[in-house]
Formats: sequence, structure tokens, C-alpha cells
Amino acid sequence: MRDMIKHLTKTFRASALCTGALLCLSISPVGYASDNQQLDGVKQELSRQQGQLQDKQKRYAALQNELKQHEVSIANATKKIHQAENQRQALTRSIAKLSQEQQTLQQQRLGQQEMLRELLNTQYRQGQDSQLANLLSGEDSHTLDRFTVYAERISEARIKALTALAAIDTELQLKKHELAQQRQRQQDLVDELKEENQKRSRDQKRRKQTLAGIKSQISTDRGYINELKVNERRLLKEIARAKLEAERAARQAPMDGLAKQRGRLPWPVKGSVLHNYGTKQRGELRWKGMVIAKDSGSKVNAVYPGKVIFADWLRGYGLMLAIDHGKGDMTFYGYNQTLLKKVGDTVQANEAIALVGDSGGQSRSGLYFEIRRKGTPTNPRTWLKK
Repeated sequence: MRDMIKHLTKTFRASALCTGALLCLSISPVGYASDNQQLDGVKQELSRQQGQLQDKQKRYAALQNELKQHEVSIANATKKIHQAENQRQALTRSIAKLSQEQQTLQQQRLGQQEMLRELLNTQYRQGQDSQLANLLSGEDSHTLDRFTVYAERISEARIKALTALAAIDTELQLKKHELAQQRQRQQDLVDELKEENQKRSRDQKRRKQTLAGIKSQISTDRGYINELKVNERRLLKEIARAKLEAERAARQAPMDGLAKQRGRLPWPVKGSVLHNYGTKQRGELRWKGMVIAKDSGSKVNAVYPGKVIFADWLRGYGLMLAIDHGKGDMTFYGYNQTLLKKVGDTVQANEAIALVGDSGGQSRSGLYFEIRRKGTPTNPRTWLKK
């Protein structure tokens, strides 16, 4: 019995599940009523520590879920802000154009008013020089006819001027109404931007608190390495799923892949490289891609035409987007603040697909960029322009 207890104790120590508490247990029968009591104590300690481990795992999973919710909420708010800002800029340009058109119409109106004033003045003078006065003065019929035609043309010109003035007034009123509507829409967008910014700030504070909780849960280097390994397995799972989607898409619209683009691809963002492909990440783990430092909110551009096959939050990588370029070639863009494209969208080289962020629990903003060929990571630096 003693030998069995010794064997169990050594096994529990090696498993790391009973670290700390089991070391305090003595193998000696001293202090125990019997060998069975000692074995029961070991079992109870094992059960307690297993329960603690399960509780810790549940808390950690809950914190990761909270992080996802915060970062997705931040992403949605950021996307609305981005769209509202674009609309506001478009409205500003439209308002400037309408204001210019309004000024032009006002100038035309002044011109028509001046023309009408001259016509009325001419018609008045023409009325003073009536046909009766001309007849009594001895003017011949040819001259009288000429005066009559002249008077009729003045009258026609006056009517046209009045009609044109009325049309200008109507158009001017429409422009004023449209301008007022667009200015109100612009103010609504400003209010919307303020509200979304406040919401994003609240989510960012909550995210910070959640991150502190996550870091306290992974307090050891080994715990962090295990987390990185789990995250990588999740990525590989999504890559396998994305490959199936890419193969289905390739049957519908074949793409040429990246084979001829080595050293020719544009950078997804311009910035200093924080981590290079192949360098040590933690423990025996190495970076499968590169991390480029960039301010939050900066645009992330696709490096080559393709189709979006993944656009979602992925633990460890935050908001990530993957593009299939054909022939088994895919690019991945992680840590984003928000995604501007969705699965199924076709994108072109240098087209904005996301905004730089620090999602996935990163300590600073930047872009995680990875290239895989037939599922195998390759050094992205060799594919980008020097």
C-alpha cells in the first residue's frame, strides 16, 4: 500500500496538477490513522486541485469571451465612426458645391432683375411714343409697323425674363431647402460621431480591465506559451476551413496566385517592423508572420487582388481578415480595430480592408501580417517591395 501511495504521489507531482499542496503531504504514515486514510487524503487533494483548475479555466474562458465582446463592440463603433466620417466629408463637399450653386443662382437672379428693369424702362419709353402720337406727327406706315414689332419684341423679352426669374427663384428655393437638409444631416452625423466615440471609450476602458484580468490569469511564462500554442491551433483550424472555401471559390473564378509577385507586393501598412518572421516569440515558439507598428485607425490595404474568405474575431489574433489569392496562396491581416470587408467580398490591391488596432489583447497597435502557401507560412518580407 505504501509503495502504491509513493507511486501516486510522484505521478501527481509530475503532472503539475498538485503543485504546492502535494509537496506538503508526507509519505510517512505518521499523523495518519492508516494507509487508507492517507490515500483518501491524496484523492481529496487531487479532486480539490482539479476543481480549482477547472474553475480557473472557466474564469479564463469567460475573460476571453468578455475581451471578444469588448473588441467586437469597439470594432462596430469604429466602423460606424469611419462610415459617418466618410459621409460627413461627402456632405461637406456637397454643401460647398450647393453653396457655390446658390451664389451662382443669386448672381443670375440679379442679372435677370437688371435685364427686366431695362426692358420695363424701354417699354415705358416706348409707351410714351405711342402710335397715335406717331400718326399725328406724320410718320409713314412703314415706320409705325417697325415701332409695333419693336414693342412686341420688348414685351416678349419681358415675359421671358419674368419666366426665367421665376424659374431661378424656384431653383434657388430648392437649393436652400436641400442645403438646410444637408446641414441638418451633417449635424446629426456630428452628434452620432460624438455618441459612438463615447461608447468606444467606455468599451476601451472595460477592455483594459478585462486584459488586466487575463494577464493575471497567465502569470507564468509557461502559461503564456500554452496560450500561444492554443491560439495557433485555432488559427490552423480556421486556415483549414478557409482552404476549403478557397477551393470552392477557385472552381468558380480561378485566380493566379502570388507565384509571380515575389518582391513586388505593396506593404499592407507602412511602419516599423516590431517582429520579423521566424524570430523567437516565446519559448520554442517563433513568429509565423510579421508585426508592423502603426497608429490605431490607419488603413490596412490588401497586398494583391483576391476574395475575402475569413473576417472575424479570433482569440490571440483579434479581428482578423484572410484573403484567398488563388493557387493555395492566402494573406492574413490580424490585430485590427475594425474590418471594412466581409466574407465573399472581392478586393483589389491597395484597397482598404481594415483599420489598424490592438485587438486580441495586444499591448500596442499594429498589424499582424502573414502569408501562407498551401497552408505553409512563408517569410512575408521576401514578397514585399524593398
